[in-house]
Amino acid sequence: MARASIPLLAALFVFSYHIHLYPAISLTPPSSSSAFLHGGGAIRPAMVLPLYLSPPNISRSVANSRRHLQRSGPNSHPNARMRLYDDLLLNGYYTTRLWIGTPPQRFALIVDTGSTVTYVPCSTCEQCGRHQDPKFQPELSSTYQPVKCNIDCSCDQDRVQCVYERQYAEMSSSSGALGEDILSFGNESELAPQRAVFGCENVETGDLYSQHADGIMGLGRGDLSVVDQLVEKGVISDSFSLCYGGMDIGGGTMVLGGISPPTDMAFANSDSLRSPYYNIDLKKILVAGKPLPLNPKIFDGKHGTVLDSGTTYAYLPEAAFVAFKEAIMKELHPLHQIRGPDPNYNDICFSGGSSDVSKLSDTFPAVEMAFGNGQKLLLSPENYLFRHSKVRGAYCLGIFQNGKDPTTLLGGIIVRNTLVMYDREHSKIGFWKTNCSELWERLHVTGASPPVPSSSNGNNSTIESPPTEPPNHVLPGGVQIGQITFQMSLSINISDLKPHVPELSEFIAQELDVNTSQVHLLNVMSKGNNSIVSWAILPSDSVSYISNATATSIYSQLSEHRVQLPHTYGNYQLLQWKIEPPADRTWWQQHYVVVLAVTITVIVALLVSGTWFIRRKRQQPVNSYKPVNVAVPEQELQPL
Repeated sequence: MARASIPLLAALFVFSYHIHLYPAISLTPPSSSSAFLHGGGAIRPAMVLPLYLSPPNISRSVANSRRHLQRSGPNSHPNARMRLYDDLLLNGYYTTRLWIGTPPQRFALIVDTGSTVTYVPCSTCEQCGRHQDPKFQPELSSTYQPVKCNIDCSCDQDRVQCVYERQYAEMSSSSGALGEDILSFGNESELAPQRAVFGCENVETGDLYSQHADGIMGLGRGDLSVVDQLVEKGVISDSFSLCYGGMDIGGGTMVLGGISPPTDMAFANSDSLRSPYYNIDLKKILVAGKPLPLNPKIFDGKHGTVLDSGTTYAYLPEAAFVAFKEAIMKELHPLHQIRGPDPNYNDICFSGGSSDVSKLSDTFPAVEMAFGNGQKLLLSPENYLFRHSKVRGAYCLGIFQNGKDPTTLLGGIIVRNTLVMYDREHSKIGFWKTNCSELWERLHVTGASPPVPSSSNGNNSTIESPPTEPPNHVLPGGVQIGQITFQMSLSINISDLKPHVPELSEFIAQELDVNTSQVHLLNVMSKGNNSIVSWAILPSDSVSYISNATATSIYSQLSEHRVQLPHTYGNYQLLQWKIEPPADRTWWQQHYVVVLAVTITVIVALLVSGTWFIRRKRQQPVNSYKPVNVAVPEQELQPL
């Protein structure tokens, strides 16, 4: 490990969380105050990044050649291509999958450019919450080594091992030991597994305890950052890229290493000496083509304009926010302003917009950010709006005032459906508008899987090797699916599970976006301390088979661990998956609808005929009874 120029291990993180907000996790030196300024109760919490010292040569020049989107050049470094999961506004973060150890153990880690350390829960942690995956078990990894106490780290009480501790603004925390092991980036990466230092948590509190994700993947500038460690080893160029999905579309792509930028990518200078965070030289903002009446220096206050992947929304200095709000409202005068979804915040929301994201530009104005070099980043409405959760066709501003702090903080909402290239080697950040859900196919190159550390231990349910082939969630076209059966393992005792199986069925239906009536429990059995549950997903009542798209969606959600169950059910693992064609039906099953229709028609016809006959009989005159001696008038005979 490279020698640290400052004592990072005792550094203080600053963290704040809101229902739609997972802000940056950022370092400060131990002696500095964690100044995290907030506005009044009428606005959402301000996101201000604290400062820590940065080495002058923090950006290392490793390679001059860069990758192409389709294939690498002969002298270029390999890179790690990794998928992103979850959604910044719905889940509060984006995660990626990282494998640690030999054999590899999988973890879902929040990608955060404001953090400089990667950590996961350790098996020895007695104060860690239940997360998406089992805890890391260093005793089962043949390649794990603790980082021994040295002058560059904080040590445990026995001065045997390096430790870390992270404290957060709302009193949540993470602490543990530093270890070194092999990190694997999945089979869709060209980069071979690499040794790196990471944190093995022993204590979690607050939001870190309750979050669904396992831990943090630090992408910031610092010696413990995954990016810095890989660059220091010379295995990737000094660059990485992120591409977040758009509104209503989660997931995305991350690339550790360089790629060749598109010709129309807009760049902004990023000065690592200006602040330790990824900053850009923003000079002005334009709304509907008109620049806001602001001094360009307003975007250079304190830490300047910081780009952070772990922050949900965007936060402007007071004067800039007021000017932006007034310009937007001036363009939206035909719309009706309404209250926000959360009464605790004075969100600025409007009703009357289209529910179709692609048509928002017809109603909401375009916004541009102009950089010091004259290049501009065009923001679509999805880059500064979020959906109103209670009113259909209503949207709210996702840009807020940063309290009284002059820092400009640009969170993930600004770069939705935008490829962001952090070119640290050349001190610039690039932006390219694209459909991030399709970018993966452009970046993916079919080839051999990267080597995976060989397993020297027996099988264990908490250990999983990266797949040997790229996951293929597309089923053959034309296949009719009668039902989907799958088996899942839950880390909960069967006696604790059985009383809650009905609720679990409802959660499964909700997460897979099917009706509760379609989810059928097949079997529940015990396996050690775990429970094995078998399910069947049947077609809805209105159709006879499950569509290919629905089946693909169900499988991808299960296999990629995007099904989020309450913590009371523990962690789950997909064991088996099977699709079955519609069962062969008898003559009666095939034609019962027609027979039933004919039968109903006959019954109705008989009822109508009977009713008509009865009414006709009642209308005929009935001769009344008369005594014998009563004279009866003669009736005239009708001629033949």
